[in-house]
Parts: sequence; C-alpha cells; structure tokens
Amino acid sequence: MRIAQVAPLTEAVPPKLYGGTERVVHWLTEELVALGHDVTLFASGDSHTSARLEATWPKALRLDGAVRDPNALHMVMLERVRRRCDDEEFDFLHFHLDYYPFSLFSRQPTPFVTTLHGRLDLPEHQPVFTTFSSIPVVSISNAQRRPVPQANWLRTIHHGLPVNLLTPQPTRPSYLAVLGRIAPEKGVDRAIKIAIRCGIPLKIAAKVDRADQEYYDELIKPMMDHPLVEFIGEISDHEKPDFLSGAIGLLVPIDWPEPFGLVMIEAMACGTPVIAYNRGSVPEIVEDGVTGFIVEDEISAVSSVDRLASLSRANIRKEFETRFTARRMALDYLDAYRDLIEAATPKIKLVSSAE
Repeated sequence: MRIAQVAPLTEAVPPKLYGGTERVVHWLTEELVALGHDVTLFASGDSHTSARLEATWPKALRLDGAVRDPNALHMVMLERVRRRCDDEEFDFLHFHLDYYPFSLFSRQPTPFVTTLHGRLDLPEHQPVFTTFSSIPVVSISNAQRRPVPQANWLRTIHHGLPVNLLTPQPTRPSYLAVLGRIAPEKGVDRAIKIAIRCGIPLKIAAKVDRADQEYYDELIKPMMDHPLVEFIGEISDHEKPDFLSGAIGLLVPIDWPEPFGLVMIEAMACGTPVIAYNRGSVPEIVEDGVTGFIVEDEISAVSSVDRLASLSRANIRKEFETRFTARRMALDYLDAYRDLIEAATPKIKLVSSAE
C-alpha cells in the first residue's frame, strides 16, 4: 500500500527529546515500512525515517527561531500533499494535524483519515466537528471522544511503542518518579506533596515549556527545595529505561482530560507500576490492581503507594507487550485504512449478458 504520513512540523520525527505526536508518527511509520508498505513521510527536514522523507522545512519549527508563523508552513505542506494526490501517488493519506486537512482533503478522491492527538473539550471545537461531521477521524482513547460525539469516529486506536525501545533494567527501585512535562494540568505539585507525605524520594524528569515557565518559577521551583525532591530535567529515550526501572512507581496526578498519556505505557514497558488520577484516558490505559492503581485524590494516592510492592513487575511488562506495542498499533491502523479504501471504491454492478 502506498501511504502518506503527514506529521506536524513543530518537532522532528522522531523528536530529539519531548514530543508525543511526532514520536508516535515515527513508530507507526517505521512499523508500516517493516510490514512492507511504501510510506512517504511529510515532516521537517531534520527527521530520520526508513520511509521516503518529504521535507517542507529544513528544521523542526521549535528549534528554528526564525519562524514566527508555523501555520504558513503547514499550509504549504498540505498543498504539496494535495498536488501529489492529483498524480495518484498514494492509496491512502494519514494526517496528524488535527482539523487542518478537513476542508481541503474532503474535496479530493484519495481516502484519508486524521488521528486526533489532543484535547477536544474546548468550546471552539464544537462548530468544527459539526461542520465536518462526515470526515473520518481516529481517537487515541474513548475518553477523548466524549466532548464531540458528533464527529465521524472511525475507531479508537491506542498508541504503542516499539517492543524493545524501553525494557526493564536490573536495579532496585528506590524512589517515586514523574516523567514528561511540567504544566498545571500535569499535577507535578500534587506529585511532590504525595511523595513528601509518603517520605519517599521523588525524581522529576520533565521539560518546562516557555509557556509554563512562570508557573514553574512561581509554584513548582519553590516546592522542589526539599531534601526528598530531585529535578533532573528533560531526558531522552536512552535514559528512560534506567530512570523508570529505578522507580517504585510513576506518579500521574493529572488534572485534565488526558487524551492518552504516553508516559503510562513507557512505565509499563519497564515493568513499573503507575499511580494515576481518574481523569481522561487513565481507566483505559491502567488496569487497576494489575499495572497500577487508579485514584481520585492525594489521600488515595498516598495510600496506594504502599500497595505498589504487591504488583508483579513481570506481569506489568507482559501487559505492555500484549496491549501497547507499535506493531499492534500499526496493524490496527492498516485495518482502518483498508476499511476506508473499501468504502471509497466504486461498487461495480455486474450485469449478466441475459439482462
């Protein structure tokens, strides 16, 4: 199958450090190529892929201070994809750009789908999904769908990562962990309170976006001035196995409708249990009492920490291998592509010569 994967230009594919969507696009693209498909990846020029790379801009926009209007370059990329469709170069198009492709690509014949990677609970999303209610979209959790039931949901496909990207390491767990990004909705302040109440060290491996710098400086940084709290900063995939394997548990005390939460399956890949607040996708990702505990507040989180040792880290890894690998994700997407290609194929009515 000739497949176009169209990624955001914000980060390289894969990103150097943080970047959930671009990482997922990379893993999916590599699996599709490994399965024998002809894949073209539309992304920034500093991306690395086994597929054919079509670069709209030489550098990821987050790293290019000269770019002040990222929308302009995304519009150029979409037009380049559309022109390639005029030449019938692709059997299928897969977008990872939210609603940007909806209008343009509904006016051309190549079947396409968009995976929605972000939150959908903002008021301005309502007219978008009402206006484009026939455009097929994929959700990354069932919870993500709730605010916009009028969207044309094709299916839910949970993220997956390469089976051997993150693996359990031989180390004795000795601390609680936070991984990802420091922002109000991620609840790092709550994680600090939980760890201090438990009297257990907390290691925080997370980035601080420019938009969240004031929040970090005013609220989080003062809370880190405690002997139990260590701020490591942003880490790469190469550093995650040791970091996560060394954790008694990963704390995910979020306060927003998390569409998926890659950090949870990253922890599971290392056999590390998760304590997560019951928000968004959490009940779909964490199996309570098997891969971690789903809690409602700080008190229940603290009480769950003592129960982490009762969970089998080997079983947590097995659950990851069953449910959250990139190969499983790629096969699910191929099923979705074939459904849409079949639906778009003109049905030819066979008429016998007698008629």
